[in-house]
Amino acid sequence: MVPDSPLYGLLAEFKGLDQLIQASEKMREKGYRRMDAYSPFPSEDLNEAIGHHTNPLAKFVFCGGLIGVISGFSMEYFASVIHYPWRIGGKPLNSWPAFIPIAYECMILGAALTAVFGMFILNGLPMHYHPVFNIPEFEKASKDGFFLSIEAQDKQFNLAETKAFLQSLGPVAVHEVPQ
Repeated sequence: MVPDSPLYGLLAEFKGLDQLIQASEKMREKGYRRMDAYSPFPSEDLNEAIGHHTNPLAKFVFCGGLIGVISGFSMEYFASVIHYPWRIGGKPLNSWPAFIPIAYECMILGAALTAVFGMFILNGLPMHYHPVFNIPEFEKASKDGFFLSIEAQDKQFNLAETKAFLQSLGPVAVHEVPQ
């Protein structure tokens, strides 16, 4: 499928969470990777079924905290040892135990800011428009609807074959989603 195609993909509506999980697993086994599932409540099994096993946010937050603690400690070291080297009470200039509280707070600040901005970036927010909003039935996704969308940009996507395979999984309906 051409990336600039007017078709975003297909959206299949299912009766319940179990049917959605089974359909997601079968689509994954068939080789589809660019898909997403929508349900009115979160489900860990559903995340695994569509292939969202790992979340890179934890690694980003760790790096943000590490950068925060290093920069906080470096800031204090630079101020106490290089710029303003005052000996107070006979202590060494690099009195690192005194640097711990501020370095810790800088670590928390770095991790928190990384978590917030990383979440926005990884979730693609703010997203004011998504093509599945064009389907009127999709309003049920926040109440009692269970949906599986397959993107047309997927390597395995062929409109006729994908639609036939989705219909073989027993959905309530399969909709073509315009771009």
